[in-house]
Amino acid sequence: MKQEENKYHFKSISQLLRDLRLPAPSHPLIALVDYSKVQTENLRNGAKVSLDFYKVSFKNEFRGQVKYGQGYYDFEEGGLAFLKPKQVVFTPDTTESYEGYVLYFHPDFIRNYPLGKTINQYGFFSYSVSEALFLSAKEKDIVQNVFNSIGLEIETNIDQYSQDVLVSQIELLLNYSNRYYNRQFITRKVVNHEIINRLDSLIDEYISNDQGLVNGLPSVQFISEQLNVSQRYLSDMLRSLTGYNTQQYIQNKILEYSKDLLSSTSLSISEIAYKLGFEHPQSFSKLFKAKTQQSPLAFRQKFN
Repeated sequence: MKQEENKYHFKSISQLLRDLRLPAPSHPLIALVDYSKVQTENLRNGAKVSLDFYKVSFKNEFRGQVKYGQGYYDFEEGGLAFLKPKQVVFTPDTTESYEGYVLYFHPDFIRNYPLGKTINQYGFFSYSVSEALFLSAKEKDIVQNVFNSIGLEIETNIDQYSQDVLVSQIELLLNYSNRYYNRQFITRKVVNHEIINRLDSLIDEYISNDQGLVNGLPSVQFISEQLNVSQRYLSDMLRSLTGYNTQQYIQNKILEYSKDLLSSTSLSISEIAYKLGFEHPQSFSKLFKAKTQQSPLAFRQKFN
């Protein structure tokens, strides 16, 4: 463990469990911790912690916030939270936050399995500002059963099949989580539609203030920073609700503006392209034709 000014970095699961004064893990690359068995005096508060391994937290009843990266994980009646290696989490200020189960597994544990290559496709590991995955009572039961199965397998004497079984159980947990996240995008439409409304207003303001002339096309990074959500979360949410990722959504909005300008102003094609943020008019014309099956000039002529 590397320690510096209330900052802690754990390279191994064994180091972390030793720091919590827990028994050494049965397997050095995977462990399941029940926080009800951790003495609260062993827990430091407000420290910045990073890990060289994955962490999946399951809280059944906890309500509140846990600081994560630049934002917070918000919990409502429990849920799941996810960390990938090198991400920073702040230990909670209250012992009430230490509730439920935590699964730790090292990248080396899944490296030689298909999951080692596909785990980055699970968007919930990439959020820099996020909310916990909220679970219904039925979903909590399912997740609890998966955690129980993982715990039983870890406690079983290790044999040649142990790793295969555990990796498949981890993948099952992540696949259930993927399903529930997609459901969450849909069921939390009010919150997500507010984000889309803010996104639309942001692009409106960007174009109306001629920011494109100075800064070029609005980038995904710029948009996500202004909305205070991660690029991955924004893209996942938009794809779930609109069918488009963030880049495609921005392009479609820009094209709608271009149609308004082509049909209602006397600006030249080049002037419109620069106003919208294109570096070259040819790039605008190419995108416009690819999306509409006609050139900007042909579109304009229909209104003359």
